[in-house]
Amino acid sequence: MKFTDFQFASAILKAIQKQGYVSPTPIQEQTIPQAMEGKDVLGCAQTGTGKTAAFAIPVLHQLQQNPPYSRGKRPISALILTPTRELAIQIAESFQNYGAFTALKSTVIFGGVSQHKQVEALKSGVDILIATPGRLLDLMQQQHIQLDRLKHFVLDEADRMLDMGFLNDVKKVIAKLPKKRQSLFFSATMPKDIVQLANSILNEPIRVEVTPVSSTAKAIEQYVYFVDKVNKKHLLKEVLQDEGMDRVLVFTRTKHGANKVVKDLVKNGIKALAIHGNKSQTARQKALNSFKSNEIRVLVATDIAARGIDIDDLAYVINYELPNIAESYVHRIGRTGRAGLAGTAIAFCDAEEKAYLKDIQKLIGKSIPVLENKNFPLVQHHIEKKKPNQHSSSRKRNYKSKAKQSKVNFK
Repeated sequence: MKFTDFQFASAILKAIQKQGYVSPTPIQEQTIPQAMEGKDVLGCAQTGTGKTAAFAIPVLHQLQQNPPYSRGKRPISALILTPTRELAIQIAESFQNYGAFTALKSTVIFGGVSQHKQVEALKSGVDILIATPGRLLDLMQQQHIQLDRLKHFVLDEADRMLDMGFLNDVKKVIAKLPKKRQSLFFSATMPKDIVQLANSILNEPIRVEVTPVSSTAKAIEQYVYFVDKVNKKHLLKEVLQDEGMDRVLVFTRTKHGANKVVKDLVKNGIKALAIHGNKSQTARQKALNSFKSNEIRVLVATDIAARGIDIDDLAYVINYELPNIAESYVHRIGRTGRAGLAGTAIAFCDAEEKAYLKDIQKLIGKSIPVLENKNFPLVQHHIEKKKPNQHSSSRKRNYKSKAKQSKVNFK
């Protein structure tokens, strides 16, 4: 199937073609026709599957076919609710790209910055609003936002909303929406609370499920080093001696941990910045842009800050600290290996994290090969010594030759 097979408004199709897109991804192919007809959709899909276009394109198409701005003052006709600032910004860019040849107006609002410019944009009239829950509720309470004429509601990354403690805020927003509306609901996982939320807001939804959380990981080359916690910083420095690893995304569990890793890297002459919830919006965007433009080599992130971030041609992800939720590991390494490109994920596992690794391997359905760690071995976990191998001189490091393929005994 190709995008030209859909009955898009000409302005929408023109924008899609300008972006160079020819064929839809599986979630786009299954979601767009149903959503274009105004049906509710329950989509179980993670980032990297093309789900932003899956909801942005049909919303734009419907609004283009029935322009809300022809009736005088522009009411907010579509609301996209998303958990993080970074994701909100990226979604806003998608709406601008796909709606480039329409007269539809969209804007994005989020916390951490002054509300002045956001309020001014709202006053000038907006058809499509992309928002994070906190700032949206603030501006609603200040009477800057009315949603009584809303026609389309999109809830993106619902499970992340739950993880971040936004579920009550989401319910407050939903309570203010018109009963008669189209709702598109997306979540990478479906825990009990999210299922209940979906059931409460969707009307006879079409269910679309693509790329289960465990399967994405199988397309990425994964390896693990066993290392004592105190030696992780030394191992990271050693791994980064491979100059072929030109851009590396490193994950930690905490904001403090992210700052500490950056401090250690900079001390060793490696350009790095951190991105997490305590950073200002300006600082987070600066760090992300510096990483995308190769001004810095390493971006250190927490799960919440990195969810939804798309970085073109990112070949390496390092789990400096393993997450305590197995699904988060898959989301982390899913930053690499996109669009058919090669990706490598390396994990540092200390003694306390072995249970996390066991859960991860159970989820992805395979044992992760172990890399020899000659200089900083985990003293609590004996690993068979192997002769050191020469690193590949190419951009992609030859981890396969260093991996011990046998299963690890977690007893």
